[in-house]
Amino acid sequence: MSTDPAAADPVGADPVGANPVGADPVGADPFGTRALRGAVLDAWAASPTRFREDANAEEDLLLGGYAGAWFVELAQNAADAARTAGIAGRVLVRLVADELRVANTGAPLDAAGVTALASLRASAKRDDTGSVGRFGVGFAAVLAVSHEPRIVRGDGHGVRFSASATASAVGTLPGPAAELTRRAGQLPVLRLAWPVVEEPPPAGYDTEVRLPLASGADPGPLLADAAAQAPDLLLGLPDLVEVTVGDVTVRRDDEADGRVRVGGRSWLLVRSTGTFDDDAAGDQAVEQRGRREWALTWALPSAADGTPEPLPPDADEVLHAPTRSDERLSLPARLIATVPLEPDRRRVRDTAATRQILAAAGPAYLDLVHAVAPAARAGLVPAPGFPRSTTDAALREAVLAALRDGQWLPAAADGTLVARRAQWLDLPGSGALAALLDLPLVDPDAVRGVPAGVLDELGLRCVGPAELADRLLGTERPGEWWRSVYAAIEPAVDLVPGLLDELRALPVPLADGRVVAGPATVLLPVAETAELLAGLDVPGLHLADPAAVHPLLERLGAVAAEPASLLEVPALREAVERSVDDAEAGLDTAPLAAAVLGLLALTDAGPRLGALALPDEHGDPARADELVLPDAAIRPLLAPDAPVGVLDADVAARFPRAALVAAGVLDGFGLVVDDEPLGPDHDLHDADVWWDGLDAPPVRFVGLRDLDLVDDDAWPAALALLGADRESRAAVLADGYVRWWLRANVLLGGRPPGHWRLATASDLAALYAPAPAPGVDDAVLRAVGVRAGLTVDDPEAAHDLLERLADPSRAPDPATVLAAYEALADAVADGRVDPAAVEPPQRVRVLDASVVPVDDVVVLDAPWLAAVLPAAEVVAGGDPAVLAELLDLPLASDYVDATVEPDAGRLVAWSAMPDVVVACHTLGVPVPPGDLVLHDELAVALRRPDLGRRTVAAWPDGAGRWHASDPLRALVGLLATERAPLPHGGWTAGVRARKNS
Repeated sequence: MSTDPAAADPVGADPVGANPVGADPVGADPFGTRALRGAVLDAWAASPTRFREDANAEEDLLLGGYAGAWFVELAQNAADAARTAGIAGRVLVRLVADELRVANTGAPLDAAGVTALASLRASAKRDDTGSVGRFGVGFAAVLAVSHEPRIVRGDGHGVRFSASATASAVGTLPGPAAELTRRAGQLPVLRLAWPVVEEPPPAGYDTEVRLPLASGADPGPLLADAAAQAPDLLLGLPDLVEVTVGDVTVRRDDEADGRVRVGGRSWLLVRSTGTFDDDAAGDQAVEQRGRREWALTWALPSAADGTPEPLPPDADEVLHAPTRSDERLSLPARLIATVPLEPDRRRVRDTAATRQILAAAGPAYLDLVHAVAPAARAGLVPAPGFPRSTTDAALREAVLAALRDGQWLPAAADGTLVARRAQWLDLPGSGALAALLDLPLVDPDAVRGVPAGVLDELGLRCVGPAELADRLLGTERPGEWWRSVYAAIEPAVDLVPGLLDELRALPVPLADGRVVAGPATVLLPVAETAELLAGLDVPGLHLADPAAVHPLLERLGAVAAEPASLLEVPALREAVERSVDDAEAGLDTAPLAAAVLGLLALTDAGPRLGALALPDEHGDPARADELVLPDAAIRPLLAPDAPVGVLDADVAARFPRAALVAAGVLDGFGLVVDDEPLGPDHDLHDADVWWDGLDAPPVRFVGLRDLDLVDDDAWPAALALLGADRESRAAVLADGYVRWWLRANVLLGGRPPGHWRLATASDLAALYAPAPAPGVDDAVLRAVGVRAGLTVDDPEAAHDLLERLADPSRAPDPATVLAAYEALADAVADGRVDPAAVEPPQRVRVLDASVVPVDDVVVLDAPWLAAVLPAAEVVAGGDPAVLAELLDLPLASDYVDATVEPDAGRLVAWSAMPDVVVACHTLGVPVPPGDLVLHDELAVALRRPDLGRRTVAAWPDGAGRWHASDPLRALVGLLATERAPLPHGGWTAGVRARKNS
């Protein structure tokens, strides 16, 4: 007997519509729920373990694969119902009171469907090859929303599942009841069904699922979730065309050429179908083995105008089978496929059927690529990266294999599809170039943006600009064809950074029929030099075919064969460098010399080509810079042993003088100018010594060549020649290498310039003779070091001046002697002369202008001491202490010992004496404070150098007070003692302080 509590109720005992818990409405059980309940309850009663198993299974479904999938599962059921009925499926989601209701069109609920819903993994759709539902467990997803779900069809009849009714029925079964208590009320809701009769679904819909919301279920998020999933479900479930959630309706509209619009988004669809082979079908679950058909769809998002909008690699994209799974994908398009899934419909089952479908997805993807415009196809190439799942890895391999073997890229020349293993030239707009080269090259715009690694994986090899140049090297074509190639390449140069560098080896046809690599080695013909180059055989001197000349060649380093440019060509310069060796070996270098000199004649100032082989007066070959013009002004100035020959007179007459000089033949002193010098690399004598002595490198270098070739006796004429030319004169007068070299090397009368004075420096006549340089002006002589005044620049000059002062044959006046000693002291004080480097003199010229031994001579360091010292024993000039150190003499103040004799002098304020005030004003110094002792006659008691009494004009006493019979003499002494800055020279360190300031 059945254990169903309602089984004993007589049919018709309950009024229609009255549904007491556990009871059926009278006469309203068209789905046979009484028998279904009885069978389940009998099984539970006979085996409480079966009750426990059913409860666990339903809980696993709810907590596992079907968690949160309530709307997806109901939409799938709606799609299957529409398919069965052969109509377009529509779904309506609404909130009625506290119930969430989902209505759909299509085949209504029937007894088989109720049986499947009340069964565990026994779908009524197993024989429907096109249905989505396959396991009969998806409806369990609604339990997350409601514990009392109902399903009502169009005539109002339906079924309900109820946690409370099931608990009441289980309560009468001892074993299951005890298990239910142990489970705290958790039980299998969907195993027992009861019939209901209610108001029918909304007009136009055939079935409605009614879900009284469970405690804690918020209808707002549930409706929002359904609305968010609607577009994906309409795309993945082709039997559905409309989903309405509340007041919002999302439609699927099929358009032409495989395009659909879902809501506000367009998709390009490419479908593929097939049949499982025996191995794949046998690998299916038993319930699914009858379904041998499979189908897949690639869906590519598109803009409103049809432009593809591929999915980015990091999009939250998964495999749809046909609804969302958990298999993450990284492909640019969505895959919707009937791939076998695990029972929870989350993960793909690894079966032969799965592998067959995923393998078929590759060719279908190639069809999708063909369906978009060629320019957009590169966007469908999968981006490099790690697969996001095992399924993603299999799909990527299938897709890349299809792209690798298929013809989908347009040719650069005519747009035809290029076969597999194609090549592409990475230059924009290379169609014209591909046509010229007759190569099956892919249009680079079709693969632009695809990473190089992916292109390699697809078997597409890039022909770079450098490889293109290499391929062209062996091509034999007329010059016009080459010009067309350059014209096809040039537009890309302005678009591709660094392209010029990659094309440096681009071949160029030459006028002699050869083809050479690299425009930088090529000269572009011009009429001005054509005759000079005719017949000139210089290895490496490449003249382009005139028919091939194009502006691109100049941008790549080719230079027009202008005179100045030709003279800079390495091949020509190399020929010049070896020309003397070639001439000595018997080769004819005259054509080279004629060409080079002809080019130099066409330039304003050609570069120096001193190695050019030219004949000397004996007919022997020599370097141009080792020859002098026969009538050169510099010729008589050269030393007899100067390594310079004379240019052949016929050659000198044949070519312009300026061209010969530009080649290096000597005529005067060649000017060298370097506006950005990097070092002393100008091949000038001792330039490195000068450079190393500088505190900082010069910003500009100016030099003169061949100064070192001048004969020692010819310097007066050489200086006159230098001073007569504007450029060489400026070099001599400037503070730089030229002036430094001349001061170190010029000899006048066999002596260095500092040995002489300018003729106009008559104040030095007693010490120096005028320079023997007639015709040389003072500015040039002064620049090379001839004296214009008493200056001492080094120890040698100091020693020379001391010797001149000690020469008794000379008669300098005291002023000159004083100035000479001051110049010597200044040189020591300024650091130009180290006293240790100068041998102290044994004889000196003293104040009275006589020359005496140094034994009794002192250096005057205080002006008042001169009153008690003989002039023949005193030297003075400049800083006394410095001069004493240089001459190795004592200071007068350390030698004289004297004191003021007592006297009845009177105290007078400095400011009270008019002559003192006037003197201070004249000197620009303040009037001393205090007073001095004024005497009618002042005397001092002298103890050294002699004993006795001396009358003096002024003298300080031991207390520092000044005594004077002449106040102005006392003022001078006071100022000297205080080291006041005297404006007209003086005796004290104050003079040195003034000069240093």
